[in-house]
Amino acid sequence: MLMQTHEARLDALRKELARRELDGFVIPISDEHLSEYVGAYAQRLAWLTGFGGSAGSAAVLKNKAAMFVDGRYTLQVREQVSGQLYEYKSVPDDSMADWLAENSSEGARIAYDPWLHTRGWANTVAKKLEAVGAELVPVDSNPLDAVWDDQPQPSLAKAYVQDEKLTGRSSAQKRGEIAEWLKKEKLDAVVISALDSVAWTLNIRGADVDHTPVALSYLFVQEDGTADWFIAPDKVPAEVGQALGNAVRIRPREEFSDAFAELAGKRVAADPQRSVAAIFQRLDDVGAQIVSEDDPTVLPKAIKTPAEQQGHRDAQARDGVAIARFLHWLSVEARTGTVDELTAAAKLHELRKANSDLLRDLSFDTISGAGPNGASPHYRVNEESNRKLEPNSVYLVDSGGQYPDGTTDITRTIWTGPDAPPAEVCDRFTRVLKGHIALDMQTFPPGTPGSALDALARQHLWMAGLDYAHGTGHGVGAFLGVHEGPQRIAKPRGSQAGTDQPLMAGMILSNEPGYYKANEYGIRIENLVLVEKREIPGGEGEWLGFETLTFAPIDRTLVDVDLLSPAEITWWNDYHAKVREVIAPQLDGDALAWLEEACRPLQT
Repeated sequence: MLMQTHEARLDALRKELARRELDGFVIPISDEHLSEYVGAYAQRLAWLTGFGGSAGSAAVLKNKAAMFVDGRYTLQVREQVSGQLYEYKSVPDDSMADWLAENSSEGARIAYDPWLHTRGWANTVAKKLEAVGAELVPVDSNPLDAVWDDQPQPSLAKAYVQDEKLTGRSSAQKRGEIAEWLKKEKLDAVVISALDSVAWTLNIRGADVDHTPVALSYLFVQEDGTADWFIAPDKVPAEVGQALGNAVRIRPREEFSDAFAELAGKRVAADPQRSVAAIFQRLDDVGAQIVSEDDPTVLPKAIKTPAEQQGHRDAQARDGVAIARFLHWLSVEARTGTVDELTAAAKLHELRKANSDLLRDLSFDTISGAGPNGASPHYRVNEESNRKLEPNSVYLVDSGGQYPDGTTDITRTIWTGPDAPPAEVCDRFTRVLKGHIALDMQTFPPGTPGSALDALARQHLWMAGLDYAHGTGHGVGAFLGVHEGPQRIAKPRGSQAGTDQPLMAGMILSNEPGYYKANEYGIRIENLVLVEKREIPGGEGEWLGFETLTFAPIDRTLVDVDLLSPAEITWWNDYHAKVREVIAPQLDGDALAWLEEACRPLQT
């Protein structure tokens, strides 16, 4: 009999822990590859608690439990997870390690699945528990899986080849560069377990994870450029094996753990931030000499080839047509009061599919937030939360598509009308817009990290005593993850990985400042940008700037023109002239007429 309530599921997990003589267990949103988005089989936290966000974790003890989420999910976690079953904790202010130590008695055995956590996380928690006489215990099998009766099986979707015309480099070239790196570092092999890193290295894609075109697999790359690819054999069509050639040995995924014995006595690199604790434990077990190094694919993957850069431009231009058609549709339908969040998200997906047969998937679940729901930055609509787009309200829509030549991500904030928006909403929107423009226009020298640019996007909000609780920009993949490192534009905090990474020509990031008024509305303006080399007349040395990739109108009804400087008005007019240039030739009829009106210059 299936357990339908989250209380029943929590009770079943506690009974299983008791059976195993364990006093607690930690449940992250994670898989064996530390993926941001995970397959249905790994959605353990959602099954247990009801939480639908993409980042978070829970700690379950005998008599209490807690949910840990960051500022993006402060509202969402309270809507989806019972406060009677779980305490709400805010990361990074609240530490799970501290909470476990404070609530564990001497002799307590707190369990974790070493295939779902990093070694660093395990070491930190273990030290905290040791200080109070408790113990962190790795489990051989996940106790939650034991009580999840209808747990889905991992995907059996076929892997496929990503055309070299789109990647700009062959798998052999990439593996050759990894081999050169291994030789330089005097290493024998590297373990690559991040799914997008495996996909990038081999020039393969898959459909094992929603919204991210990757295949569940692992990779060993040797110092001679050969590789062992651990993947379910039924998932590899003949043409994939032929494309990879004899230098890549295709082996069953279940051999991965035992295959570490082949690395005994060798110097082996593994990334402590992107590899689970179990990988380090297996390397220890076989006597390999572990060298903690960043995944060697991460930086070259982030620096897009000319082919990938052009692919992104093409994908963005294609995607922008669907966005324009959607915004035109919304300008008519939103005022009727009959459209709800689910209907709007479905319409946008429909228009993306109708616009191009190249659409492979959405790049994430569309954030379709009407009124107060938009105040949750990573809100995800469901049947229970679904809300009508009421006339004279704010609607936020953040969406993206996966195309073979690029991954898109765009946010627009809309006033549904028909009346003029309140002065406060226009003020907040315009401050967000000014921050977006400031970041877009900035030039900077090589070596500048994302943290040095973050305040540009926040400055006008800060002047009004306002802020937003998320980063300003994340990296974006080339038909891979919509969130990709190592680059990031965010406040320089220890928990914000990537903020010290210098931005480099070829990197793609989002530019997405926002503002969120709890229980009322949310505002965000997001475009993707490409870091490019810049020539500055009279300047000295090398300089970088941003090429805007995303083209879709920004809602002019929300702009307080009096708050904009002449330079900002020029940016607006130039941007919308480019929107018209890119999108108008692909539209006709009423949609084209709407676009022309949406793109006309701002009047001072």
